[in-house]
Amino acid sequence: MKIKSMTATFGRLERARLEPGPGLTLIHGPNEGGKSTWAAFWRAMLYGISTRDQNKKGYLADKNRYQPWSGAPMEGEIQLELEGRDITIRRGPRRNTPFGAFSAVYTGTQEPVPGLTASNCGELLTGVGAEVFTRSAFLGDGGLSLTTAPELERRIAALVTSGEEDVSFSQAMERLKGWKNRRQVNKSVGDIPKLEAQLAQVRENLEALEASAALTARLEGEQAALARTRDGLARQAEIHRLLAQRKLSDRYAQAEEAEQAARKQLEGLETELSTRPIPDREELKNAQGELQYIKALEEEIKQGEPALKEAEEAAATAREATKDEHFLDMTGDEAVAKAEVDSAACQAAVRTAGKVKRGIWIFLLLGFGGGIGVIARQLMKNETAPLGPILGMLAGVAVVTLGAGLLYFYRKRQARRILAQYGVQTPEELTALAQSYRERCQAADKAAHEAEVIQNAVTERQEKRDATKSALLDFVHGFAPEATDLFGCSAALSRALGMDHDLALARERAAACRRRLEDLAAQGAGHSDGPVPELPIPDLGPQETDRALGQAAQRLEQVNAQLNQARGTLSAMGDPAVLSAQKEQLEDRLARRRLELEAISLAMETLTQANTRLQERFSPELNRLTGQYMARLTGDKYPAVSLTRELEGFVREGDGVLPRSALYLSRGTADQLYLALRLAVCRLCLPERPPILLDDALVSFDDGRLAHALELLWELSGEQQLLLFTCQKREGEALRGAPGVTRIEL
Repeated sequence: MKIKSMTATFGRLERARLEPGPGLTLIHGPNEGGKSTWAAFWRAMLYGISTRDQNKKGYLADKNRYQPWSGAPMEGEIQLELEGRDITIRRGPRRNTPFGAFSAVYTGTQEPVPGLTASNCGELLTGVGAEVFTRSAFLGDGGLSLTTAPELERRIAALVTSGEEDVSFSQAMERLKGWKNRRQVNKSVGDIPKLEAQLAQVRENLEALEASAALTARLEGEQAALARTRDGLARQAEIHRLLAQRKLSDRYAQAEEAEQAARKQLEGLETELSTRPIPDREELKNAQGELQYIKALEEEIKQGEPALKEAEEAAATAREATKDEHFLDMTGDEAVAKAEVDSAACQAAVRTAGKVKRGIWIFLLLGFGGGIGVIARQLMKNETAPLGPILGMLAGVAVVTLGAGLLYFYRKRQARRILAQYGVQTPEELTALAQSYRERCQAADKAAHEAEVIQNAVTERQEKRDATKSALLDFVHGFAPEATDLFGCSAALSRALGMDHDLALARERAAACRRRLEDLAAQGAGHSDGPVPELPIPDLGPQETDRALGQAAQRLEQVNAQLNQARGTLSAMGDPAVLSAQKEQLEDRLARRRLELEAISLAMETLTQANTRLQERFSPELNRLTGQYMARLTGDKYPAVSLTRELEGFVREGDGVLPRSALYLSRGTADQLYLALRLAVCRLCLPERPPILLDDALVSFDDGRLAHALELLWELSGEQQLLLFTCQKREGEALRGAPGVTRIEL
């Protein structure tokens, strides 16, 4: 089979077309040029796109990853050459399923290719399923390492065995494990644990059935005993009820007699009050309050009279203390004002006398000084001083001095006369005397005011007492005309309130007796009908009997519930014979399952031993061919390769002894090992020789081994079409001049 052309609307590809050559086709393109998309498109056209695959963290399902960027439907076409004829395969959308529509026709016609369908297209064209194809002829996404799969394992095992590919060791082992797990996975899962649990349950049910039967018998006996006890207690309770009824009837008769007596007393009081109406109780209470108010007023008047007398005496004493011969008929303020005027006049006279006295001395000094000066001047002139002027001057001085002296003595006498009127020596004493008089006047006024206040209070209370007393007498005369004073009013009010109280008590007593009769009647009391027979006195009291009866009834109810439950359990458990048969059946099934488990375990052990022996000679042809390719790729450095069943590779150098795991190799050498393995798998396991697709598979190769790899691929392309996608220029330069190589630039 060879690819002639591919047309894709797939991912970033929009109706893009690719036409590879018949041998080796080198397809060069930059990163994001569509190389991996073309590879994925080739695989999708062969095997379709899974609709069950879902997005995961860090992973996109192909159905979402390769949705066309333009929003157009996902579709594609491939033209192939198969067995000498050209066929065209198309896939497109079908409702919401990408690549759900499929057609395969012979190119240029509408004649379908027989037997080629959407589900078997890839397997018919390549000869293998998707797992083998992906692990052999499809080196996409830059991944070369090869992992095993059941289908690939069967094909590789066929190289060792007779060639049958019906089942692999892993599938057989998985089937045996499934059989074993269905019988017993661990202590709690599988048929055997289930049967053991069912058998244990049946045994437990049998034991519970026996226990329930014994419990039912015991409860039935207890039920009968409790029923007898309950009936006996019920008879005693009935006797207590009859005795209580007898006592209730006696109390009813007594209550009826008391009710008749209370009603008779009430009727007598009502008759008496009808002849002399009495005010209601509230008015009587108010009248008693007025009486108490009058008593309180009299007490206040009684207490106020001594206080009034004392206040009047204090006022008289204060008035007597205000008498002063210096301030007759003056108020305190007038006396202070007069004293201030006289004090000021006295002080003015004293000041004037002082000034005159100082003036006399000054004038005398000046006069005598002047006379001496005149005499002295005459003597200095040696003249005799004339006596006339001197005497005249002395006479003038004497006259002035005499006048001033008279004024001085007048002012002093005037000041003494003012102070003498009040009997004091200084103006300050005069002022103090007036202040004292004013204070005595104020005290007298205050005492007189207090006496007046007390007098007014006493008079006011006397007037209230008289008015309240008159109103109270008028009120009491309405039902007690014989009352004439407060004592009579008090007695009349007490009698009226007593009668009202007696009437209220009589009414309450009558109502209470009536309610008592009604209560007793509601309890079933009444007149006894005929003689009551003698009743035996029970051993227990009424309360003890009721308590014991309640406990017996409650216990009987519990026993009935337990008995019903036990009977229901017995009924639900079924027939003991059926349970015994079920037990024997489960024991037989359990024994068979245990024998099967032993047989399966033995088969797994035998299969494991056979697989171990098979692994010892596992796929020598695959190891040989892989070793040849590895020698070509590494320049004969690693001529020998051995593989485990898990396709883990080991290489040995040309002169080495021990093989080396691929885990110890460099990335480039490991990629060369797995490329050799994939090419060997393609040669041995793919009978239809489908095109081999390599997507950036040689990126980690150095230049020398790249040349070896391209030489090998060029040789293989003579037998099998090969598409090599690369983002590097090295492959093109290495293949320059090689015949039969098709070059495509994306």
